[in-house]
Amino acid sequence: MIHLDYRDARPIYEQIKDKLRAEIIAGKILPDEKLPSVRELAVKLVINPNTIQRAYRELEAEGFLYSVAGKGSFASANQAANEARMDTVLKQITPMIAELRELGMKEPELLEHISHIYEGGSQDD
Repeated sequence: MIHLDYRDARPIYEQIKDKLRAEIIAGKILPDEKLPSVRELAVKLVINPNTIQRAYRELEAEGFLYSVAGKGSFASANQAANEARMDTVLKQITPMIAELRELGMKEPELLEHISHIYEGGSQDD
């Protein structure tokens, strides 16, 4: 389910959060599907349970998970969570696009880069 990259500069909880979010969005974790318990996932990944708890807590705050007392954490069926995440990402890239414009990049060139990446290519291709 989740594989950690210890060479990744991001904290472990962010890697877990990003991977679970991606699996929920992709439909690999279905709406209302129970996620592994904090303890179970911590044992499986050989990390501190507090790390898992933080990832779950942040995903719940973003609307991707919900908790049921005594039952565990479940994937949310909330489409609004996906839209909220898209808004967050758009807010992150807006200043980058503005900077590219200030550096002289023309709109057709920017759109070509975006289209290439959207189709699965990388920036280096």
